[in-house]
Amino acid sequence: MHIKRLELRGFKSFADKTELHLANGMTAVVGPNGSGKSNLADAIKWVLGEQSVKALRGARMDELIFSGTKTRRGLGLAEVSLVFDNESGRFPIAFNEVAVTRRIFKSGESEYYLNQAKCRLRDIQDLFLDTGIGKDAYSFIGQGRIDELLSAPP
Repeated sequence: MHIKRLELRGFKSFADKTELHLANGMTAVVGPNGSGKSNLADAIKWVLGEQSVKALRGARMDELIFSGTKTRRGLGLAEVSLVFDNESGRFPIAFNEVAVTRRIFKSGESEYYLNQAKCRLRDIQDLFLDTGIGKDAYSFIGQGRIDELLSAPP
């Protein structure tokens, strides 16, 4: 089981639909300051059910929606999907691909989908039980944490 694809639309700095295709194994996201690297990690945490806007580096949930620029209007919703390879059957559902999607609207209302079927946050949380994947997983090393980890005593 691995993440095959991350799809974002209207999430923070990703106004347009953006797809990242990920190969099996380790992935490193690199780029200059301000290019959206941390927003990718925020998107993954958010779609997996993060409820704390502080953990997503914001003050209000509606800040997750692309707010616009001088030349571009803001959007009314944000959507993030994570698509997992489930060939191994690690997820307890009979699909070779599992897509988890979360949407948020300007009103603050949030929706979850599992393979395009509307569901509850609890359904998403239950799906990831015993997989090692979740919003609090240690699979992500955020900005500034590498130095902290490297300089920590053994």
